[in-house]
Amino acid sequence: MPDVKAYLNTHTNPPVFLISLLLILVLVGWGVTAPSHLGDVADSVKGGITTYFGWWYLAAVMGFLIFAIILMFSPYGRIRIGKDDDRPDWGTGAWFSMLFTAGMGIGLVFFGVAEPIFHFQGLPSEPSTTGEAAVEAMHMTIFHWGMHPWAIYIVLGLSMGYFCFRHDLPLRPAAGFYPLIGDGIYGWVGNLIDILAVFGTLFGLATSLGLGASQINAGLSAVFDMPVGPGPQVGIIAVITAVAVASVMLGVDKGIRRLSVANMYGAAILALIVFLAGPTLFILDYAVQATGYYLQHLPWTSLRTFAFSDEGHQWLEDWTLFYWGWWIAWSPFVGMFIARVSRGRTIREFILGTLLAPVGASIAWFCIFGGSAIYQIIEEGNQALVGAGKTDAMFILLQQLPLLDAVITALSLLAVLVVAVFFATSSDSGSLVVDMLTNGGDPHPIWQQRMFWAVTEGVVAAILLVAGAMSTSGDPLSALQTASVASGLPFSIVLVLMCWGLVRQLRREHIRDAPLAVGRS
Repeated sequence: MPDVKAYLNTHTNPPVFLISLLLILVLVGWGVTAPSHLGDVADSVKGGITTYFGWWYLAAVMGFLIFAIILMFSPYGRIRIGKDDDRPDWGTGAWFSMLFTAGMGIGLVFFGVAEPIFHFQGLPSEPSTTGEAAVEAMHMTIFHWGMHPWAIYIVLGLSMGYFCFRHDLPLRPAAGFYPLIGDGIYGWVGNLIDILAVFGTLFGLATSLGLGASQINAGLSAVFDMPVGPGPQVGIIAVITAVAVASVMLGVDKGIRRLSVANMYGAAILALIVFLAGPTLFILDYAVQATGYYLQHLPWTSLRTFAFSDEGHQWLEDWTLFYWGWWIAWSPFVGMFIARVSRGRTIREFILGTLLAPVGASIAWFCIFGGSAIYQIIEEGNQALVGAGKTDAMFILLQQLPLLDAVITALSLLAVLVVAVFFATSSDSGSLVVDMLTNGGDPHPIWQQRMFWAVTEGVVAAILLVAGAMSTSGDPLSALQTASVASGLPFSIVLVLMCWGLVRQLRREHIRDAPLAVGRS
């Protein structure tokens, strides 16, 4: 009989692993026995958080962006994430592919057409002309997917990478607190931080996997008339999770890297065809104008609370606050993963790469797909796109392109494949991160535990998807969104304290040239 205690002490951080597992089992049991009740409670929790703590989300996320920009231009930017003679493990192209697919993948395909359309048809600011509405719609889309989410990722990723690879602390969020609490990171405070990170990662992943499953369902429905609903989506989650498990067993270099790079090519081909077949000149003009508008209005948009408008505040809850909670919940996953793949880069290179390169790609993506859809609505009067939902908007747009039916079908299948691979790489990367969180920060966990967490992520996504569908609202994604918003609230405080700890140690290293006195490895 295997020695369970010895196994736990060797391959896990027992308090974090066991408490996280117990709480997840409670959640899964609740979702299996009373999914409608879970869904209703989730809706109530989301409403309470966005009503009473929306101001905090806006202020904190804007603060993270300011922090990242100041740090990038500061003298600390020359410090390397690792020892002074460390160099990057991966080339810039592969590094960027892994950043992009881990941080944004599924969401970009899901919202690429739908979000600009939704904002074009109903913003609380009520632009006076159609052109202004189109620019404002793209501005808000870029705002939600631009520099702010990557600033959140930077805070966590930079802190963990710096303390782990330069100062030999474990690769875990608690390591960022070493300048503040010392060896307390190995006690209950550090364990609590890591448990919060586990749930943020699981719920952020569950949201993305739920979005991916629903869009894959819509794409297969458009091509093969597959029924749309929670049942088929749970089956899709099971199939793609199996692919993720196979990738897990291959490891980071053979699994995640190869899938990420291949999927970048697939997404680029899809975007290029839509760009060339769509209103190319309009897309170029639109992208330049929308980007300029975004940069010009960034501070005002970042802190706009709609304090005097109930309609505006409701829109803020449905969109911006959901996104900020999602990004914060997603940050342990993306932050730890980009730290893991960014060893050897300088702080300035890390911030510049993660802040600007994925943002530029996101702007291009939304202007190609969202811009084509808005052009169809304004210039062609396309009613199919006006009534499109979030899950099927991408496939409706592809059907409007002036291409042969066979080509449109192939493009639809390519879009499904891109979402599916984004799904697999997110699950694969997420299992790596959750395992590192629960094993005490070992960046090379055993594959059996990664496989366990990949399966667990799929189960949690399926449970929350069904719970949302059976709730009073009847929205399959409602419980997933609540999970992100709720887990993001406590972790936002963790991120603020991590900024403090990072600056404290950077000042010590830069001014006094003093290494961190680590009391325990």
